[in-house]
Amino acid sequence: MRLIFICVVVFWEPVVPNPVLASGDTVQCLYRSHHGWLQNWLRAKLGNTFDAADLAQDTFVRVLRHRHDLDALREPRAYLTTIAKRLLLNHHRRRSVENAYLEALALMPEQIAPPAEQRLIILETLQEIDEMLAGLSLPARQAFLMAQLEELSHGEIAQRLNVSLRTVHRYIARGFEQCIMAVS
Repeated sequence: MRLIFICVVVFWEPVVPNPVLASGDTVQCLYRSHHGWLQNWLRAKLGNTFDAADLAQDTFVRVLRHRHDLDALREPRAYLTTIAKRLLLNHHRRRSVENAYLEALALMPEQIAPPAEQRLIILETLQEIDEMLAGLSLPARQAFLMAQLEELSHGEIAQRLNVSLRTVHRYIARGFEQCIMAVS
């Protein structure tokens, strides 16, 4: 009971003599008080103890990066849940890319399938591309990928997506902008 009281006092104390030390204490207190709860919440969402543990740790890594924001924190579980939901979304997106790649590999004849090391490199590259294009709307991402991967003309893309040629130009330009911003 005393430990919880100490955590609350350190967490909500408005005047702090050493902000760096106090922020570290706040993160430690936040971790001790909510890590188990967060991991259980993630386990319920994922149905997997190992991924839940990884995402809980990743959540607290993000908290550490933004520990200067913790002084004004009023709802720690809501804060942790928001971070964890974003990480969960990224996790699902990465798994979706991985599953799509594995399905494509399964359809390949074994003689032309890439070796295991090359598969890993390809998968990491696909996930990086997915992250680069994540900021695009679905039609913009589809148009960009049709142009780059399927080498369709802008007219063909416009027909497939049922949009104007000008819209296709904008979509593809946004795709290139996303890639440039991600690389720079």
